[in-house]
Formats: sequence, structure tokens, C-alpha cells
Amino acid sequence: MSTQNPIFIPGPTNIPDVIRKAVDMPTIDHRSALFGDILNPALEAVQRVLKTTQAEIFVFPSTGTGGWETAVTNVLSPGDTVLATLHGRFSQRWIEMCQRHGLDVRIVPQAWGEGIPVDRIEEILAADQQYQIKAVLATHNETATGVRSDIAGLRRAVDAAGHPAFLFVDGVSSVGCMDFRMDEWGVDVAVTGSQKGFMLPPGLAIVGLSRRALAATETARLPRSFFDLRAMREAYRGNGYPYTPPVGLLNGLRVAGDMLLAEGLDNVFARHFRIAEGVRNAVAAWGLSLCAARPELYSDTVSAIRMPNGFDANLVVSHALNAYGVSFGTGLGEVAGKVFRIGHLGSLTEVMTLSGIATAEMVLVDLGLPVRLGSGVAAAQDHYRRGIGAGQRRAA
Repeated sequence: MSTQNPIFIPGPTNIPDVIRKAVDMPTIDHRSALFGDILNPALEAVQRVLKTTQAEIFVFPSTGTGGWETAVTNVLSPGDTVLATLHGRFSQRWIEMCQRHGLDVRIVPQAWGEGIPVDRIEEILAADQQYQIKAVLATHNETATGVRSDIAGLRRAVDAAGHPAFLFVDGVSSVGCMDFRMDEWGVDVAVTGSQKGFMLPPGLAIVGLSRRALAATETARLPRSFFDLRAMREAYRGNGYPYTPPVGLLNGLRVAGDMLLAEGLDNVFARHFRIAEGVRNAVAAWGLSLCAARPELYSDTVSAIRMPNGFDANLVVSHALNAYGVSFGTGLGEVAGKVFRIGHLGSLTEVMTLSGIATAEMVLVDLGLPVRLGSGVAAAQDHYRRGIGAGQRRAA
């Protein structure tokens, strides 16, 4: 495939040149003051992106999966009960990790395409009069299905039940792209990674902990070593790391944070919504539908597009790559072969997105689907012209 073409997978995302150059830096002595000049601004920028003044930020050489493990092992103990909704491949994987760590996972099953059932979570917590449930696990944006769940509503449900459970939130494919309010939503542990909204290569697990969650790290009894927050926190006090840090990636995170804040978080979120709406308009013009069951569940970072019954959605992905050198996301888990995914997050513009929509449209026509060439592109163009483009034309 051509590396000149943008990618449209739900991560890793396209890397801006300025971030690529920031990562590609000479070796420095990571035990010198130079490292603190990289580390501290990076942590401060992440704190602002998460919209928290209370939480402490920790960055490990890993991915979002390592962030999940950091959350679980630092706050919980063997045999603890956690409550989680299973409604996609990534919520499923977090559940499986908890089970491997010997936790008692109470699973609330949902159809893939649905979000977290806030009312049901409240009922379960209200019935837990002995407070056996120690944490609620929530996937803010289920990347496999393109579904966004209501974290603010989930916090209201926990509070309405009067339950002290921690709220753990997977924001791997939402943070830096969609609004995330750690303090306002009462999130105890927020998890994300470097390769999506922060527009970096894979390699960093980014975790924010509330004061209450940090206090729990002193008594939690699950085994931890590499992901031990106590060791990382102690090293931070000396502007260092407990082991060799990924200096280039951290320097890239510093620059990425500056880029997001310079654009303005509200503008970042509006850009993602605008781009996503163009993709959704294109999907409707093709006569197809999304995996997400209702508009209020639509993700602004990834659209999982259902294919007609009996049609192998993997053909869309393979043909796009082989014929046009463009990457889309495959379906995962229960929706494997039933959907293909268009990632529209990170370093992306309307113009770049139109190239992905045009490619997907050519593929659908090539594969014999009843799609009119140009229909989806025109629908997206119309939406984009009524957005920022129309305002610029009026200003001119």
C-alpha cells in the first residue's frame, strides 16, 4: 500500500509531521534535568485534555491494554467484585483481563450496537447493600461497534444508588477527540493511549487517577511490578522514571498536547463531530446503516458500517487495501465479517475524509453493491459545505 494515503482505521491514527519530528529526537540522559523538561509539560497537557485539576497523570511504556491493567492492579484486590457491561470487543477484553486477575466480574450483557444501560447499572448498585461491588468498568467509546456511552449519566446512576464503587473509564478511542470531563463526571480512573486522539505511534499507556483511587493504591493487593503506580509516583518527584523511559514518545506527547490545546478542545471536538457527520451522511446515501443502534450512541471517532446479510464485510477492507492502497478497519468479535469500520479521528480534516469516503464508495461499487458512484461523496460534501466551509465563504 502507499504510505502517502491517509489511513482510516480506528487507530493507530495519522501522525502529523510535527509530532513525527518530535518523536525522532537525539538520545538524552534521561536522568538529567532535560528529561523533566519533557515529562512535566506532557503530564500537565494530558491533565488539561482530561479536564481535571484533581487527578494525577501517569504514563507507562505500553498501550491502552496496559492502562487497563494499571487501573485494575493498583486499585483492586484479589476476589474483589467489579461490574461491567459487555457490549463490544474492547469491553469484553477488559472483562477477560479482570477475570484472569482473579476478580469476580458481574457482567451486564448488551447487544453489540447498544451502549451501557445506565438504568440497569443503577438497579444493580442500589441492590448491592453490602457494597460488594468495588468498581464499575465503563467503555466510553466502544471501538468495535462505533458506540459512545453516557459517562455523565453513569456517574449520576452511581450517585443515585448511593454506592461507593470506583468508576473506571476506558477512554482509549475518545480522549483527545470527544469531550471527556474527568472531574465533572467523577471518574476515578481514566485510561487512554498514545496512538489515537494524541496522534502518536503506539507505545504509551496514559492513566489518570482521582485522589480516592490514589489512596486505594496503598492497600490494593493485586500483584503489580512494572505498572506499580507507587514506584512511578515516587520517580516523578525527582523528575524521573523508575526504569528507562520512552523519551521520544514522551516528547511527542508533549507536542501533541500543545497542539490539541492550541487548536482549542471545543474546536477539536467540533471538528471530530463535523467529520463524523459527513461519514454518517455518506453511509445513509449508500443505503447502509451503522452498527450503533441510535443517533445518541453514534461515535465521533469511528463508524462501524453494517453490510447486507450474507455479504462478507472483510472483502471491503481487503479490496480497499489491494486495489487502492487505503486501510479501513475490519469487524471484530461478534460483528466480524458483518461490518467494516471507518476511523475518523486524530489528525484528520474534511478534505482527507472525503478521500476515504470516495475510496470506500469505489470499493462498494467494485464489489457489486447497489451504490451510485459519487452519492456518498456528494452527501458528505454537502454537509461539509454547510459547516466550516460555508462560514469561510461568507467571510470571504
